[in-house]
Amino acid sequence: MSTDTTQTPAEQVVYSNMLFYGCWGSLGLMAVTYLLYISGLVTPHVPLDTVTQLWSQPVKVYLEKGNVPTGWGWLKLIGQGDFLNFTGVVLLSGMTILCYLPLIGAYMKKKEPIFATIAVLEILVLAFAASGIVGGGGH
Repeated sequence: MSTDTTQTPAEQVVYSNMLFYGCWGSLGLMAVTYLLYISGLVTPHVPLDTVTQLWSQPVKVYLEKGNVPTGWGWLKLIGQGDFLNFTGVVLLSGMTILCYLPLIGAYMKKKEPIFATIAVLEILVLAFAASGIVGGGGH
């Protein structure tokens, strides 16, 4: 009979808990903002009847006819129903960055500067990728 005496490091538990609850919270936020959008309680930037007319069109046509910004330009329209639901998507996609933040302090406290540096670099790489500076995705 073997007994496992190892424990999961506290910083890994914090990371996993943040990721778990953050992902479920993001999904909940997406559901709520989608319901606000389809219910009409929050006015959309592009009316639903226009969206359905543009479904079969290329994205370029939708962007032009709907006067929809590209990249991070959607932030200007965050109060509109069709862009409000992006908040859950952004939170979900940014959870890894948010979860790395407490790791920096935890690793510094444990006197593990290499791991703290890796966490900082990971945040910088992910933030740079999300910034859209490099481009990509054919947009």
